[in-house]
Amino acid sequence: MIKARIRSQCENSNLGDYEKVYRSFSWEKFSEQLVKDQTGRIDLVGSAIDLWADNPETADQVALIVEKAGEIRRFSYQDLQEISCQWANMLSGLGYCSGDRLFVLLPQGPEIYFAMLACARLGVVFCILHSKADFAQLEACLLNGKPKGILTHPDYLERLPAEALTSVRHFLLTQGPPVATSGHEVVINEIITSLPKRCDPKFHSPKTPLYIVYTSGSTGPPKGVVHSHGDSVGIKASAYYALDLHPGDILWTDGDPGWVTGTVYSSFAPWLCGASSVVQAEPFSASTWYRTLERHKINVWYTSPMILRKLVAAGEDLPGRYDFSKLRHIASVGEPLTPELFFWCRNNLNHPPHDTWWMSETGMILVANFCTMDIKLTSIGRPLPGVETAVVDENGEPLNFLTMGELAVRPNWPAMASGLWQDRERYEDYFRREGWFLTGDMAVTDEDGYIYLQGRNDDLIKVEDKFIGPYEVEQIIARHPSVSEAAVISRTSVEGPVTMKAFVTVHSDIPPSSRLNLEIKAYVKANLSPDIPLKEVEFMDELPKTSTGKLVRRALRAKELGLPAGDTMNMTD
Repeated sequence: MIKARIRSQCENSNLGDYEKVYRSFSWEKFSEQLVKDQTGRIDLVGSAIDLWADNPETADQVALIVEKAGEIRRFSYQDLQEISCQWANMLSGLGYCSGDRLFVLLPQGPEIYFAMLACARLGVVFCILHSKADFAQLEACLLNGKPKGILTHPDYLERLPAEALTSVRHFLLTQGPPVATSGHEVVINEIITSLPKRCDPKFHSPKTPLYIVYTSGSTGPPKGVVHSHGDSVGIKASAYYALDLHPGDILWTDGDPGWVTGTVYSSFAPWLCGASSVVQAEPFSASTWYRTLERHKINVWYTSPMILRKLVAAGEDLPGRYDFSKLRHIASVGEPLTPELFFWCRNNLNHPPHDTWWMSETGMILVANFCTMDIKLTSIGRPLPGVETAVVDENGEPLNFLTMGELAVRPNWPAMASGLWQDRERYEDYFRREGWFLTGDMAVTDEDGYIYLQGRNDDLIKVEDKFIGPYEVEQIIARHPSVSEAAVISRTSVEGPVTMKAFVTVHSDIPPSSRLNLEIKAYVKANLSPDIPLKEVEFMDELPKTSTGKLVRRALRAKELGLPAGDTMNMTD
């Protein structure tokens, strides 16, 4: 833990006084803002799109901006209303109804968002598959989800595993001409323009499934996390407080829609707040990212430490060439921000990044460093109003501050996953401590209620009578002037106590050496604790990561055991 406190420089925000709002908060405030019928059923698209499209003052406001292949396409709220109705009418004409499943395998583009809205109108459950998912991942998801249809591009058809397509009745193609498949092909652009631009509003129970997102599990195959229409209450509240979205704002969430962050915060979240969403479909480059912030006059940017590290690697001369004057708030998700990333961002982009925390299973941001709240370095912040968290022991009992345990959440927030698709047993395991949803993340809290993550529960290292998380050790190693990145795992032995091993990459101009190995071990003991059992340091060219930049420690464990780890770049998060 780093005790440094960065004073808030934001005077006005939606949240205001955190303590006051937290004490008096009620989810009903946001529930009342949704379009409902007399029985309490929700019209999610009515709340996110039609509400603004039917208002003459906001109908022409831009809701979606997509930049792809040098072309910029803008869609107003009225455009999205009409297009999503046409797509809903197409699906309805093909026999899709509430409970059916439509999987989407496409590169970034507006069709993904048209499909999401159309499915939400009808109660069809959508699942956005990552465009870079490999054969095995696609097979596992399709066999589990058994979709009725797949929305895809003709070039992607050959990637689909034939053995997993037995449930598929339609291949909805974004372009023609059709190619021979085992199912019925529908070329969307040949029929969509002739369909009506209006459709009757449909209301759904808050418990009606909305989407499935697949995420990896440490003890089994990918989990199909199910979220429901009732998530809209929490999605709007979190966008309002954690991202500080105002009507008319322009939000850029640079996560792929195949990940839950992109699914939630590049679509429904901004639209429920009357804001615009920017989608950058070009491959990453620092100049592209900076140009996007400038060209589209981004007000709120939701990004990740992985992206920030790439910007750092591109140098400090680039940011000064661009105009970020419209940017008001930067938020980050994926892993705790290091002090180095925090200060680089503040110094070069003129705004401090505000860490947030949530999971695929939580469906919304649950913990954040809010605009009007002081930031404590390496802390993920404090719970969103309406969310109760605690650090608990093995019996589910809350622990005192500065005591490590598992981060747990009271299961009463509106965007909590309603289940795991076809896997009730694994879902119930989240609630094995009565009254808590167990996140699997180890953490400590300080006297002010700030939360500090210490790694996953299966990454913990017990030293005598206390647990040590690898994250803190990794951060110390990464501060060594010769080190670029570090990962730490535990090593067990029948001959002695548990020890640590560090895997380290060094800067390109630094040669690995025995002397540097000894320096790193001494540096950790001097800056953290002389009792840290760091027994070995191994230099590597690069650390195993997923395609989103998350460290895969299990690949390092597999390496130590001489087991295959697979292609980590194709691992899902």
